[in-house]
Parts: sequence; structure tokens; C-alpha cells
Amino acid sequence: MTTESDPSYPAHWEADVVLRDGGTARIRPITTEDAGRLVSFYEQVSDESKYYRFFAPYPRLSDRDVHRFTHHDYVDRVGLAATIGGEFIATVRFDRIGPEGRPASAPADEAEVAFLVQDAHQGRGVASALLEHIGAVARERGIRRFAAEVLPANSKMIKVFTDVGYQQKRSFEDGAVRLTLDLEPTAESLAVQRAREQRAEARSVQRLLDPGSVAVIGVSRSGGGVGAAALRNLRDTGFHGHLYAVNEAASADLLDGVRAYRTVADIGAPVDLAVVAVPADRVPDAVRACGEHGVQGLVVLSAGYGESGPAGLQRQRELVRQVRSYGMRLIGPNAFGVINTAPDVELNASLAPTPASARGRIGLFTQSGAIGIALLSGLLRRGEGLSSFVSAGNRADVSGNDILQYWYDDDSTDVALMYLETLGNPRKFTRLARRTAAVKPVVVARGGRHTPAGHVVPGTRLPESTVSELLRQAGVIRVDTVTELVDVGLLLAGQPLPAGPRVAILGNSESLGVLTYDACLTRGLRPLPPLDLTTAATPRDFRTALADALASPDCDAVVVTAIPWVGESAPADDLAGALRDAVAEHPGKPVAVVHVELGALAEALSTAAGTVAPRPATAITPTAPAAPTAPVAGAPVAQTPPPGTPRPADTPPAADTATRPGTAGEGRIPAYPAAERAVRAIAEAVRYAQWRRSLADAGQVPEYEDIDEAGAATQLAALLAGAADSPITLDEADARALLSRYGIRVLPTLPAPDADAAVRAARALGYPVALKTTAPHLRHRADLGGVRLGLTTETELRRAYDELADALGKPAELLPVVQAMVPRGVDTVVRSVIDPAAGAVLSFGLAGVPSELLGDTAHRLVPATDRDAAALIRSIRAAPLLFGWRGSDPVDTPALEELLLRLSRLVHDHPEVIGVSLEPVVVATEGLSVLSATVRVARPPVRTDLGPRTLPSY
Repeated sequence: MTTESDPSYPAHWEADVVLRDGGTARIRPITTEDAGRLVSFYEQVSDESKYYRFFAPYPRLSDRDVHRFTHHDYVDRVGLAATIGGEFIATVRFDRIGPEGRPASAPADEAEVAFLVQDAHQGRGVASALLEHIGAVARERGIRRFAAEVLPANSKMIKVFTDVGYQQKRSFEDGAVRLTLDLEPTAESLAVQRAREQRAEARSVQRLLDPGSVAVIGVSRSGGGVGAAALRNLRDTGFHGHLYAVNEAASADLLDGVRAYRTVADIGAPVDLAVVAVPADRVPDAVRACGEHGVQGLVVLSAGYGESGPAGLQRQRELVRQVRSYGMRLIGPNAFGVINTAPDVELNASLAPTPASARGRIGLFTQSGAIGIALLSGLLRRGEGLSSFVSAGNRADVSGNDILQYWYDDDSTDVALMYLETLGNPRKFTRLARRTAAVKPVVVARGGRHTPAGHVVPGTRLPESTVSELLRQAGVIRVDTVTELVDVGLLLAGQPLPAGPRVAILGNSESLGVLTYDACLTRGLRPLPPLDLTTAATPRDFRTALADALASPDCDAVVVTAIPWVGESAPADDLAGALRDAVAEHPGKPVAVVHVELGALAEALSTAAGTVAPRPATAITPTAPAAPTAPVAGAPVAQTPPPGTPRPADTPPAADTATRPGTAGEGRIPAYPAAERAVRAIAEAVRYAQWRRSLADAGQVPEYEDIDEAGAATQLAALLAGAADSPITLDEADARALLSRYGIRVLPTLPAPDADAAVRAARALGYPVALKTTAPHLRHRADLGGVRLGLTTETELRRAYDELADALGKPAELLPVVQAMVPRGVDTVVRSVIDPAAGAVLSFGLAGVPSELLGDTAHRLVPATDRDAAALIRSIRAAPLLFGWRGSDPVDTPALEELLLRLSRLVHDHPEVIGVSLEPVVVATEGLSVLSATVRVARPPVRTDLGPRTLPSY
């Protein structure tokens, strides 16, 4: 008998998943303790669904059926259930069968599979999620094919099987459709899985940002505290849905002008979103009440969780498990809140009051409330608004990955800004960022390289420069500060992408123009000589010069510099209008303005042409507790309709004054108080535009006919059989054998424990030879004299052997070896490692201390394409040494690229390979030689990016 506490229970099959409608469910193995749940579940299934499952009327399960469906060996017979609130909503099972279709055991590799989904939950994507997970379980147990028989009328289930993307066969036998699915993942099945993941996770975020009704739990009667602040912001922003206040001690019908209830259950109407602002020890009761009422999502503002220490972290884990058990999603805990400025929603469930001018085209995600306030203030002060804002706090559930899924196809968001302290699931983040960046810019500022309190995710061992490079490879615009995040976001939100790196500079200050010119060179741009309009320049002069620059085919972007006029000054509005007129006359190139002590110009430029200038912006601060306010006559949320009243969003939305660049908002030009800031923004836009253009030919992962993938898998399985959980380093023979299966030949070495052994080794290999020490403290340290090259005779070899022993120590300490000489070339280093926060990384650099000291190493994510490999070897600063520097012969870079691609394939195909170092790799004019290799392997880690869809576990 197997229970969840039984050691044989496969706990790693448990998973939380997001369903098609944005809700969640838990998938877990069925145990012997589930008999009651199974019977209850079956009683709620319609007769039609039962008929489709058993091909005959089957009103109830017999005791024998219940025993059969709850007793599994988790090898040949497996059952999984999808649960919400601890109760079954769907089941799936497989039974291994032999060639005759009868029950069998391994090595039989086929199984019959059958589903049953409760009618109330059909259409939510439950069966598709279960099929992904039962398929992964089957592959783990050595099953390669599923067979299923479905009645022709059961079109929904037939669609589940046919849409999954697996290779399949279909036939009609004995009145039923027989389907056979090959469970080996294909490019199509992976694409289907990721498309479903995107729709489900985007929908789950949409339910949080576009609720029809919101309840704030924890609103004080005095009007003070976090709950009252959130309620006031919801009310004052004009939320279009139903708004309720919840206070267990409420004695009045209204709190802050909003209808109040003692409990969520008393509301008597659906609640889509609950904002929880009660002490941490009372949050579980609030979650339970919300779950039982059918609330779809929570924003937990309460603190006292992971950020407060181990006890709080345990409390946070329990919170996530409780929330997901009810099929809900969670923002927080310790969150600052969410904002959606869509005209038919106008949701501000946060602690930041937002002015009426807050609507815009930028989406903003932060893990820090304080940073969120700073970013909101910076954007609004400079005339840009938001489409949506999520400050996720400890982001125990909803993370930046979920928000990227939502922004990907959100028409209201043109630019995604993210302040991240951790990357969460790094492989998934880079995958989602790459896809999103292909359609809209993704700008990321990272708060640090170490895991902060409250975030149960791995840190990274990679240097910050490496992390930035890998993010850029995925199309992410990586900035260092929140100020740069705003600077770059403003340019991308209001200006077109540049076609190249050529920058025209014009203005009324020669010195400021020179500073801008120098800044462009520092950032790798190609500035044209600055055009000095002199301090006597008028707005008309600026307009003429800017129009000429924009019309010129010799530039791709323009920086306008402006200082205050001497004597009689021109109104800032006149200069702003002149610049906007020039941009309108010649659109298509980005323009940025650098101003010195011209705040009025920056404000005028931040106003889109044809719109009313916003009132002077002030810094956003968290809403302070205030005294209770009386109901406002005519205020929409102060007069909350009774339950059942249609949502106001059903009426036509109000006009949206914030527009996309190139439409009614054209003419908004970003202004910067320093040349370096403007140039940094343009440089990032140039790099991003180049990355977008490169997507037209992203390259491909080559296929090599001589790769023995199956042989490598067999060898790794044998090496790891019975091994401990800690990584192991392969000996030289095993490492050479494994690499050779992927076409990577490592030059052999022969041990030389004494001079006579060295001579015998040299005779076997053939002169000339090299004599090297392999002691760990001398390995790859030619600078310490542990290598003797080009030894052509026995006499030279014996002399070199004695010199090594005299200078560095006894042979037993030096561990000398003999190796054949190879053609001279450039010494390089090729590595691949598995980093906890970046996934599999391929690295390249030149061998030697200078490269190590200068950090001159380039990196790419695995799997690398042919374009990645070509770019990798050209991206280090010392790359000219490979291409004929100072008259030397160019080396065989195609052979080097092939080596990189073969190593990338090895690491990608076999997650057991956690580290490979090829050092040195001597690249000659023709061919290359790998002189030494170190390979580290371990039991394969969980690959959440390749398995079935699942939320991070707690």
C-alpha cells in the first residue's frame, strides 16, 4: 500500500500548473488514501462523460474499481489526479501493455492511457496538462508510446490527443478511434507546450490586472494603515468594477465611502481579486475565506515572510501552498501592489497614488516597493505613463516570467521595464525575454548578484559582466541603475529604433557638443562632427538644423544639445515646438535632447503634441494614513452597485489620451540633463535594433552525422551508476572517450613517472614531444616553467626531465606526462559550465594569464547556433590575434567554431555533463588540437524548462 508518506511514493511527480483560464491546479500521484476522493469525484461526472470513458453506461464505481484505480506500483500502473482544494477534478492513468495488448512489465514500452475530467472543469485545459505530466512520467519509466481508444463522438478528447504535437498514428477499430502517440518530444510538441504555457500564464496575470470586482481585506475603521490606503487608491483612481471593504469589526455599511462587510463570504457576489492587508498570522484565515468564496487571485501586502528570516520563509512556503490549493495565484507577499491604467479598468490596487496623467505605453515590474516608487515618480515627472505596474515583493508565486508572458501579447504595452533582484528560473526567463524582445524592448536593471532574503532562488557564480552578456544575447537591454532604466525606457517608448550607429549632434554650445561626441565614441557609436549653432541660435535655427540632420542619409539618430540663452531668452515652449515640428516633418529617426538648466524645456518636450500639459509632477510617496472620508457624491466606487449589477466595463470605454509613438502622441521627445545619459540610451537602442535585425537570420544548431548521442548516454549512465549525489571528475580515458563520441579528439598523453618512462613514451608517440607537469598547482601554468616544448632527441628529453625535477620538485609531486607536438598556433580555452542562475553557458577566450586578469572571455547560452559560435570568437578583445594581427597568418576559425558547436551539443544533449574545460586548444592555420580536457558529471538536474509545464515548487 502506497501513501504520500511511503518512501516509494514519487513525490517529484507532484506539480502545480496554470490552466488555460488562468486558474491553477495541483497534479499528484493517486494513492490508496484517495478512495473517498475518487468516489466523490466520480459522482460529480455526468453520465455522458462516464459513457465516453468506459464505452458503456457506468453509473458508479464498484469496490473493485476503486481498489484498482487507487492502487498503483508507479512503474507499470500509474494514476495522476488534478486537484483543487484537495478534491479531484480530473484523473489520468496508464497501464503498461505488451504486443498483444495485455498487461506487461518492462521492457515493454507501450501503455494504454485514459482520462476523465469533471464536466464543470472541461474546457480549462486540464486534460492537456495531465497529458504532458503523464507523458513525462511514462518516459521516466521507459514507456515510449501511448495507445488510446476514444469514441468518435468524444471530439474533445480526440482533440486533446491530436493537438499535443507528438508523432501519432490514427485508425478506426471496432467502432472506436485508436490513437498511438510517440512520446519522444518533438519541435512541434515543445512549441505546442510553450504556446499553451504562454496563454495560460498570460491569462492568469490578466485575471489579476483586469478584475471585475475587488475586495480589500483589512481596512481599518480609523482610515489608517495599509488596507485603508489601498482602498482609497482604488476608489480615487476610479476603478470601473465593484469595490468592497472587509473588516471583521465593521459596524457601518461604508468604510471610506465603500460598502463594507465583516467577511468575504458576506459579500454575496463574486470577487475576482482580493487585496490582503492583515497581519501575517491572520493571512491564512483570509486566504481560506477567499478560496472558499471562489476568489481568483490575491495581492498580499502583508509583511513578515521570507524577508524576516527562516520562520518567515517557512510561513511564506505555507502561504503559497495554501493559495495554490484553491486554484488561485498570488502577488507577494510583502508586495507594493498592482496598477492597470487601461481606460476600461483603471485599477490601482497599490500603495502609490497615481495622477490622471499616469496612462502610457510602458509596462513596469519591480521586486522592490521602494524602487517601484522611484520608477513611477521618474516616469511621471518626465511625461511618460504606464500601461501596467506590478510590484511583486517576495514574488513567491507570480514572477517576472509571468509578467513577460502577459506583456508579450498585450497591445497596451510597447516597452517592458523590469527591476529584478533575482532571475528565478533563468532558462525560462531568457527564453521568454528573447521571444518578447523580438516584438518589443525588454529593459532590465538587476539589483544585485546575491539572493536577498525572501527569494528562494539560486544565486549566480558568474561575473556580473557575464550575466549582462548572456542577457544581451537574449535581446535584453541590460542597464545598471534605475535612472538608466527610466532613461532608456523613455527613448524606446517615444522614438523609433535607429537604423545604425551614426549620430548627428547639433546645438547652441560647442563644449556640450564635444562632450556628447566623446560620449558617443565611448559607447561605440559613430558620431558626426558636432554642428555648433552658437549661443545666438533661435528656435527657428534649431528647427532648420534638426530637419536637415533628419533628412540626411548620413545619420541614424540625432542628439540636440541646448543651454540657456544669453540675454533675452526664447520661451522653452517655442524651442520645444520647433523641435517637434522638425521631427514631424522628417519622422523615422530617434531624437534625444540634452539640456543644461532648462527644466522648462524638458517639461515642454515631455508633452505630446496636441495634448494638454500635465500639472507639475511631484514625487510619488506611499499613501499615508488619513482620517475617514465621507462618501463622494457621484463617485463610481463610492456608490458600489449591489451584487448582480452589470460591470461598468460593459459600457464603451473613455477615450485614451496616451497614444503609441507615431500616432497622436507623436512629438514627445525625451530630454536628459547630461550628455552621457542621452548617449547611453541611444547606444542601447542601437544595439537592440541590431539584435532585432539579426533575428532575420538567427542561425541554426548544426547536425553532425558522426555524433554518437546514444553511446554517450550509455557511457554516462554507466559512469553515474551507483555514484554519490556529488559531482565526479572523469579520468583522462573516460573524458577522452566521452568527448570523442561528439567528434572532439583530445591529444593523448602518456605518464612519465621517471626519465626512462618519458623516453619510452616519446618513442611511442614519435619525436618531437612536449614534457609537461600535471600537478594541480602547476596545471596550465606555463609561466611557472612546468612545460618543455619541441624536444627532438632522447638527450634533450632527459635533460628537460632533470631540469623540471631540480626546479619544481620530485616527479611524484609533478606528475609529468609526455605528449606529441602539434603545429604552432594560437592557444585558446573553450569551456562550458552549468550555472545555477544562467543555465548552460559556453565560454571562449585566449589562454594565458593576461586574458584571465583582464576578464577577456566571451559567453553564449547553450545550445549555440552557427551564428552564435562565429560571434563568440569575434567578441573578445584579443580576437585580432585569430585573424592575422600584425601580419601573422590567420588561424582556422571554422574549425574553432565547429569545436564550439560540438561541445554545445554535448552539454545540451546530456544535462549530466555539468562542466567541460578544453585547455589549451591550439588553433593552427589548418585545424586545431585539444591538448587537455577536464569533464565533470553528475546526476542530471531537474530541467524545468524542458519538462511539462509546472510552477516553481514550494
